[in-house]
Amino acid sequence: QVHLVESGGESVQTGGSLRLSCVDSGDLHSSACVGWFRQAPGKEREGVASIYLHLGSTGANYLDILKGRFTISRDNAKRTTYLQMNNLETEDSARYYCAVLRSGSCGQIEPGDFHFWGQGTQVTVTS
Repeated sequence: QVHLVESGGESVQTGGSLRLSCVDSGDLHSSACVGWFRQAPGKEREGVASIYLHLGSTGANYLDILKGRFTISRDNAKRTTYLQMNNLETEDSARYYCAVLRSGSCGQIEPGDFHFWGQGTQVTVTS
């Protein structure tokens, strides 16, 4: 089994930045993918970004509407996947989750494709 722990969520003012971390443990396939998702009250879960363990930044995918504000990265030695969030807006407020797709394509960052999930970390952006 794969275990995931997220951290870094805080309350921050609009325009601020946060970096979320996701530490994983357990066996991961060489072609595994780690994704970041978010879910706000009353809304469905949506994919934010994903990254392949063996490809790094060259294998990253993003939600189009983020317009370059978010960056996903991976440190395989630390088994940690980061989500750097810049110029935060109130609509970015949500609970953020990381998840693992053991193998296959995660280019669409579909929640149903991912097998293991963390408990999430809360991000609140205030004006």
